[in-house]
Amino acid sequence: MRLTHAEIQREWDAALAGPRMHHGWILAGRQGLGKSEFALDAARQLVARGATAPQPDGEHPDIHLLSRPPKDDKEVRKRAEGKPFERKRNISVDQIRAMQRRLTTRPTLGRNRAIIIDPADDLEKGASNALLKSLEEPPVGTFFILVTHRLARLLPTIRSRCRVLRFNPLPDAQVEKLLKEESPSSDAAVREAAVAAAKGSPGAAIKFIEQDLAPLAAIMRDIVAQGDRAFELRGALSAAIGARPNRERVQATFDLARTILAEQMATVPSAQLMQLADAHADMVALAGQAPTYNFDPGFLAMEIGSLLASAAPHTERANV
Repeated sequence: MRLTHAEIQREWDAALAGPRMHHGWILAGRQGLGKSEFALDAARQLVARGATAPQPDGEHPDIHLLSRPPKDDKEVRKRAEGKPFERKRNISVDQIRAMQRRLTTRPTLGRNRAIIIDPADDLEKGASNALLKSLEEPPVGTFFILVTHRLARLLPTIRSRCRVLRFNPLPDAQVEKLLKEESPSSDAAVREAAVAAAKGSPGAAIKFIEQDLAPLAAIMRDIVAQGDRAFELRGALSAAIGARPNRERVQATFDLARTILAEQMATVPSAQLMQLADAHADMVALAGQAPTYNFDPGFLAMEIGSLLASAAPHTERANV
């Protein structure tokens, strides 16, 4: 899936054509806007500058991608076999230090090297501090491209040493067009719900369909609209999420819940805004804790449902 961000491309092209290319770049915006694809294309342009050797179409020895590695040896084997695999929760300081050791050598096919960190949101604290040292004193010809879905999670000192390219949400019509191309067999009503939930992110819309989030979205909206004093809707939400959801499904559930709370803020009376804001803030906090603590999926589902219920009109916070 290739997305067009004309303004960002123009800004990047202008920088690339300038006399001094900045060594650090942050690609910021919500997930599913094509930042990873842009990072790879940008890295290829950087390593090709001034190179006399032919540039490979596949993996490039001067482009280094740091992301969350497989969780264990079993998941490593799955990756080697081309199967879906589960990742660790963070990018570790050891990964950053290994990258820094490679920076002491010369690039292979030219004079430049590109480091992509995707997503930089997942850097451990120690990894962020280690990366900062490289950003403060970058080796000649080394460029860093940090992909982030939540810019505020990066250290201010990292942000201050990079130029930021902000990827804005796309119009619904463009998301719908891309969704038809990527998922032509999906039901029209489901596509409509996916576009509404995606808020301008084609990747989020595709995930909505792949993760079968339409039933979850309907239950969540019912909870926010009417509350759930008898806990019946929370039970239905737990069943819809599943008894053993993987990390990706849990993350998609949190993203959907935050989106539904955010969209409600534009439609409710001002007296209810504080309830929604509090529920949204608590949802963000819970989503941040979920990868760190091994919460029982049933517990997480009930907590998500309770936070949604706390945003309903005339709902007491005691239910949370």
